[in-house]
Amino acid sequence: MLVSIRPLPRDERHRLAPLLAAYAEEMRPTLAGHRPAAPEVQAALLASHPAAEVLVAEDAAGVPCGFAVIFDLPEIVFARSCGMLDDLFVHPASRGQGIARALIAEAATLGRARGWSHLRWIVPEADAGAIALYDRIAARADWRSYVIRLDPAASL
Repeated sequence: MLVSIRPLPRDERHRLAPLLAAYAEEMRPTLAGHRPAAPEVQAALLASHPAAEVLVAEDAAGVPCGFAVIFDLPEIVFARSCGMLDDLFVHPASRGQGIARALIAEAATLGRARGWSHLRWIVPEADAGAIALYDRIAARADWRSYVIRLDPAASL
């Protein structure tokens, strides 16, 4: 499958609704009984959030098959910026074709152009497929991730 990766403008982010539905369904086991927002609401948040940037992977017909949500953050120690990859998803029917790797590579290219000190992300411990890829393309960080759940119904 031939795919292209590009930044997704705010006015096109509604096109992610089918992928966001598939992403929420895949994440359902980790939601502990909580219901995710409707995909249209999720897409609207991505369209309106002032800091969220979205990279989209599209197949040869222009249909979205994957996405990455990234943020440009201050990196105080180095007095620079860094990138945070917050969500990365490839539709199950499109997996195994290097799309996740291509999305991460595009985020890294964007970061190099912006002078980021690094690109970072977190992944659930149980996501063996993603961890296997990340272990091949990135160095494991020395930090642990922790969370304070401010709204237990909305943050898992």
